[in-house]
Parts: sequence; structure tokens; C-alpha cells
Amino acid sequence: MRELDAHARKALDEALTEHGLRPTVQRSHVFGVLLHKRDHPTADEVFVRAKEELPGISLATVYNCLETLVASQLVRQVNYERKPTRYCPNLTTHAHFHDAKTGRVYDVDLPPALLEKLRKVLPEGWNADTIELSFRGRKTKAS
Repeated sequence: MRELDAHARKALDEALTEHGLRPTVQRSHVFGVLLHKRDHPTADEVFVRAKEELPGISLATVYNCLETLVASQLVRQVNYERKPTRYCPNLTTHAHFHDAKTGRVYDVDLPPALLEKLRKVLPEGWNADTIELSFRGRKTKAS
């Protein structure tokens, strides 16, 4: 089974403890699956990957682990219309690009200056705790 590095293990342990939860083998494994391949997988995709190294894990357990990781603020949900929820372990402020052709989701870094400009468009007296920005389109050239 894939081991978490020391930083990820500490983040997981602290976040779960803060929410009155204990780290379990299943939670650790699902978190590791998300960190290993950061491609914004659906719960079903996480289940398939988790089952490779932890064959006894159930889909219900994966869903419960994902809910716990979201509630503990270790990952965030990424939703597109009525499509299945995807999970993102990147907690820095960033945008997402949803490739309409392939369905893949990519992280897009947001420069601090742009974030400041986005905050300035809010009405006076309002402050955004988070900014969720999504782009939708297609890749225009090979890279």
C-alpha cells in the first residue's frame, strides 16, 4: 500500500484529530490515492485506484472517506453541472479548467495580482473567503 510522505501524514492526522476523528488505514489510503495522481478523480475512479492496493475496500467506504476528507478540509469538491463530483487535493487558491472534449480537469494557478483584482470587484463592505473560478473549453494546440 502506498505510504503518505511525512508532510501529508501530519496534515491528515492533524486535520482529522481537529475534527474529532481518527486516522484509519482506509482514510489514509484514499488520501494517498488523491495525492498520488492529481487529476481530479470521481469517487468511482478513486474506488478503482484504491481497490488495486486495498482490495477489501468498498465503494461506500471510499465515499465515506471522501466526505471525511472534504469535511476536514484536506480536499475540496469540484462540481460541473450534473456531472459526478470530482476531488481536488490542491488547497491553494487556484482555478480549474474543464476540457469539454476529454472531460479532464486541470489546475490553473492564479497570480496574486489577479486575485486582488477579483476581490476588488465585490461590492463595498463584502469580502470573499474563497474564490472559485472555472474555465470550460478545449485545448487549441498540442503541447
